[in-house]
Amino acid sequence: MEEFDAIVVGGGLAGLASAYTLAEAGLEVLLLERGDYPGAKNVTGGRLYMNPIRDLFPGLWAKAPLERYIAHEEVCLMDKDRAITIRYDGSELRDEPCQSFSILRGKFDKWLAKQAERKGAMLVTKNRVDDLIIENGQVQGVIAGGEQLRAKVVIACDGVLSFIAQKAGLRPASKSKNFAVGFKEVIELDRGVLEDRFNLEGSEGAARLFMGDVTAGKFGGGFLYTNQDSISLGIVVGIDALTEEEPRINAPELMDIFKQRPEIARLIKGGQTVEYSAHVIPEGGLKAMGKLYGDGILVAGDAAGFSMNIGVTVRGMEYAMASGCYAAQTVIQAREKNDFSRAGLSVYETLLDNSFVLTDFKNFKESLEVLEYPPLFKHYPELAGSIMRDLYTVPAGPKERLYPTIRKYLSVAEVWNMIKLGRRMMKI
Repeated sequence: MEEFDAIVVGGGLAGLASAYTLAEAGLEVLLLERGDYPGAKNVTGGRLYMNPIRDLFPGLWAKAPLERYIAHEEVCLMDKDRAITIRYDGSELRDEPCQSFSILRGKFDKWLAKQAERKGAMLVTKNRVDDLIIENGQVQGVIAGGEQLRAKVVIACDGVLSFIAQKAGLRPASKSKNFAVGFKEVIELDRGVLEDRFNLEGSEGAARLFMGDVTAGKFGGGFLYTNQDSISLGIVVGIDALTEEEPRINAPELMDIFKQRPEIARLIKGGQTVEYSAHVIPEGGLKAMGKLYGDGILVAGDAAGFSMNIGVTVRGMEYAMASGCYAAQTVIQAREKNDFSRAGLSVYETLLDNSFVLTDFKNFKESLEVLEYPPLFKHYPELAGSIMRDLYTVPAGPKERLYPTIRKYLSVAEVWNMIKLGRRMMKI
């Protein structure tokens, strides 16, 4: 039976980046994807940060189906009856090469799959991997559709609940606190209307993150990205917060309430929802990661837990592509030495350690504990909204001076709590 140099399980960004890199180096690689096509099952909000991965795929970007470059960064704090939106416009966001782009994963992943095939990768869709072939403690391939497919190494890129990593004994038992659930809609809008509503010119795009009442004060947030002629709008909420905290609310109901808020309703007015999806997202960071390699197997992308939320940015796609590339580089080196054992594949962790991937995760290893702080999602958005309300109120009689207006909200206890919050934030 023919033996591939590598079998990649999963056709997301990590899997496609692995297949692309391996095929470019001339290795025989098979990618198995259970969806109808690569990108068919993806829910990611839709933003790709380019700087960390630009040089890993130097010939890839000129014709990539990117939507808009993000020229405007926005953060919105939501109370029940009001919202504060901060918009940052920096010249560096407009400078080329641009830092980040919105993308539509269905379109982008399909395109990336074609690039991998052109390099020589073999892609098989609508094909589910049912088990691993393990002989003498080493992974030797997979079983898919009742057929044995053998390879020198298997790269697990099969998503956040990676069945392959579990079968290989590389991931610990899942804890709900380390996961969130995300909901996303893609809403089509006339391009001119979209640009007018978000004050955009040409290929400019905007990214907006939401905190507070968007998740009913629970751990999580919302996101909005502008595409060429559509908006990616969604919510991410911690599973524990959703299932254990009061008030109990169904996640899809959160999305409906979010869309009905006047701040959002006016942005999507007249639009048509053309895509709706939901997905589990890893949020445990470094502390929740399992082993990244074993005898005959590597783990990349969401399957390895490479997704990060630090409040001001939510990232995952560039980690997926980078880890897929480094997994491929590991296989290339292992092939040269003909050593696909755990020791032979350990270079994978070295490559990740020496890159932005594990460096970022080590730098922000406390992010989940820091951000999982209820006042951040309820009290402080309400406090900020109340202060802004009073600052902008013009009463029938004389208006209070500005300092006393703010000072009345800043009791000794409140200031002390802010100091403690500051100490928490110092960890990230």
